[in-house]
Amino acid sequence: MAKKFQITPLGDRIVVKPSLKEGEKKLASGIIIPETVDKERPAKGEVVAVGPGKFEEGKRMPLQVKVGDVVLFSKYGYDEVKIEGQDYYILSESGVLGILN
Repeated sequence: MAKKFQITPLGDRIVVKPSLKEGEKKLASGIIIPETVDKERPAKGEVVAVGPGKFEEGKRMPLQVKVGDVVLFSKYGYDEVKIEGQDYYILSESGVLGILN
């Protein structure tokens, strides 16, 4: 049986599973072809893990995002990791622009 990895972010970090943008398509080889290369938009993805929050003035401040939220985040404000063939982004909650309803 294969070992299932889980990422537990620290502090105010979250782990996001990126989703394809409208107009993009993914080839069988895993290559993503964008509709146009020069359109700059925020990235979108689903939150799969959240940290406990950061300390401010001696108190832990809980995060506003939760697992399952679909968020927009800054295109250049994350670290990319690949686990078991799946891409994930790790970013601070401050890099989240908004939660999609």
